[in-house]
Amino acid sequence: MRQDSQIRVLRRWSHGPIPARAGVGLKPEHYESVLETLPDIGWFEVHPENYMGDGGAPHFYLSRVRARYPISFHGVGLSIGSAGPVDKAHLARLKALMARYEPAMFSEHLAWSTHDGAYLNDLLPLPYTAETLNVVCRHVDEVQTALGRRMLLENPSTYIAFAHCELSETDFLGEVARRTGCGLLLDVNNVFVSATNNGFDADAYIDAFPAAHVGEIHLGGHADAEDDTDAPLLIDAHDREVKDAVWALYRRALSRTSAVPTLIEWDNDVPAWPVLHAEARHADAVLKENGTTHAKP
Repeated sequence: MRQDSQIRVLRRWSHGPIPARAGVGLKPEHYESVLETLPDIGWFEVHPENYMGDGGAPHFYLSRVRARYPISFHGVGLSIGSAGPVDKAHLARLKALMARYEPAMFSEHLAWSTHDGAYLNDLLPLPYTAETLNVVCRHVDEVQTALGRRMLLENPSTYIAFAHCELSETDFLGEVARRTGCGLLLDVNNVFVSATNNGFDADAYIDAFPAAHVGEIHLGGHADAEDDTDAPLLIDAHDREVKDAVWALYRRALSRTSAVPTLIEWDNDVPAWPVLHAEARHADAVLKENGTTHAKP
């Protein structure tokens, strides 16, 4: 993306700020509780793909939550890393939904999930090569230009590593941000999961992450399993509380970033509202204690 294009995108990005507080994913199970109690929480996140119909209960509730809280869109369908083109119909639906709700942030995944027009029920990893870098940058440029706003790109959770990579994941993400002007979403649980599964140092990954580009952090719960050799295998399940080791890694991440909006991801086996709200309050407490430093290069 050319510099003048980047400036136009950034100028049009803000539609009401998301505070440097904890937020949670807005779940149908919690619509009524949220609107009846109006809890003290920083913001809510939704997957825009769940709201691409024209009407119905999802829009009824989201519009009411949006009137009271900042919201963020966290996309799962653009397949930024796909070798094929960005789905222009999906991008048009996303743009229309953004015009309707004006989310303060928009993020997507460093992954691919489409092939020959078919959508796969997963977010699949990429080889970190110069060729892949060019594809991802081209797609990020197209998305930001079409939407007229800056996007954040999230580091993936991985279970195997490609044999041939020309760049580390942190260098790859930093180069995408440098070339396109996008921001980054640092998913701390993904770092812990990938480090355990692929045998690298999670602390070193956090220390190498391009912290100055981080606009949001995600935290979530993971499931413990074993692979065929009885080695630990972690699953990015989003179905339980954040583990102590991930909270510790979060504190390390905050030592490198400014205080940024932090989301608790809990998408499966969704608990009662007080349980999810307690996780957000925990993140708020950690932010208050550790989130006042500035990003270090």
